Amino acid sequence: MKIGPENNGASPQRRWGLRWGVPLGVASGVTAVSVAAVVVLGGSGSTGPSAADPAHGGGPAQGGGPANSTPAPGPSASASPGGTSPEADFTVTDATTTPIDAGTATRILSSCLGPDASRYHAVVAVRTPLATEDWDGVVVAVDSAGQYVQCQSKGDKGTSQDSPPTFINDRLWGTGRIVEYFDSMLVPAGEGKYLMLGAGHYSSDVAEITVSYGEDPKQYPARMADGAFVYGAALSPDTPPGRRYTGPSPYVHAYDASGREIYNQAEDPKFTDR
Repeated sequence: MKIGPENNGASPQRRWGLRWGVPLGVASGVTAVSVAAVVVLGGSGSTGPSAADPAHGGGPAQGGGPANSTPAPGPSASASPGGTSPEADFTVTDATTTPIDAGTATRILSSCLGPDASRYHAVVAVRTPLATEDWDGVVVAVDSAGQYVQCQSKGDKGTSQDSPPTFINDRLWGTGRIVEYFDSMLVPAGEGKYLMLGAGHYSSDVAEITVSYGEDPKQYPARMADGAFVYGAALSPDTPPGRRYTGPSPYVHAYDASGREIYNQAEDPKFTDR
């Protein structure tokens, strides 16, 4: 699911935002808003540049290299000058995330959450494969009640796209209540380069989470721990994008311990409120 781009002028970078997977206005008690407009899409943060086929109904990620995609079908596949440019052909140039040490993760949470940081402990903390002006990593933490938070990092400082930063919870959405999506972003990272990053929460039935992009069938494994997953990928459009490039749609896939796919976001376009 993708919501149209918007730009609030909060940064020289162009960002677009949405809470990916959670129907806006549906979540019970949802009063938080995104601080900066970012494409809360979802990208692929992985343990390495490995991939698997097929993305929209294949097996868990095995081994492989960077992927080239084909254009996604739909009315937004072409863009007028100055308009929104969706997923033209693109290349995933790197899908490798690296761990952030515990001490640094604690400092990131402290600057991101303020006084609330003492209630949370980091479960997944990684540097993304590409740094942007504002971000170079993601930390997901959880409190004793199982409520999650997500903070983006730059060095040992953290920021949140949510207000309050503790807005994210543990509610599962979509078919089977298997996956919840937190904040995900597509952010410019230099000429012709973009960073996709994001995170989410999964149920105890899940043994592996992977992410695919657009119509490309390859899947990249996400970092996973204690019910949370994080992904990050560097991508480059194969042709010059429009001014508001929204990039390929990311799709989350979940597998059980036997390797059977039990959730495929590409086949779950409807999100319910209960």
